Amino acid sequence: MSIEADIALLERVPTLRLLGTASLRMLAIGSEQRDFSPGDYLFNAGDEADAGYIVQRGSIRVEDAGAEVVAGPGSLIGELALIVAMKRPASAVALDHATVIRIARSLFQRVLESDPAAARRLRDELATRTSQLASDMLMAGAKLSV
Repeated sequence: MSIEADIALLERVPTLRLLGTASLRMLAIGSEQRDFSPGDYLFNAGDEADAGYIVQRGSIRVEDAGAEVVAGPGSLIGELALIVAMKRPASAVALDHATVIRIARSLFQRVLESDPAAARRLRDELATRTSQLASDMLMAGAKLSV
């Protein structure tokens, strides 16, 4: 795919859209495309998480202790790995012929360092999500204790 097509795909990802076109261009240029056959693993639970993946084509099943979700084109897998060093909590396997864009954490961090405004937008979005999650957990806890 072309850089312009990669940018268009990155713009479909809500978290990445916050970064703006200039930062998305840097991500598109610095990232790598990877192809997977059905049954190939992108990563396994317990692996070092050093990158996030955006599905370009095909579908990827993300499995976490029996729970699973299927990610299709435009989905970001491993979002937290873009920000923090960690072990993978889940495994991801291609369900069919799939292509992904791999964004290394080191590249993502360089992009944020070069665009402080984009970094602030991302920080604000993550703070909002964290606040909402905490609120949802309190509500669920209150309903369970009734």
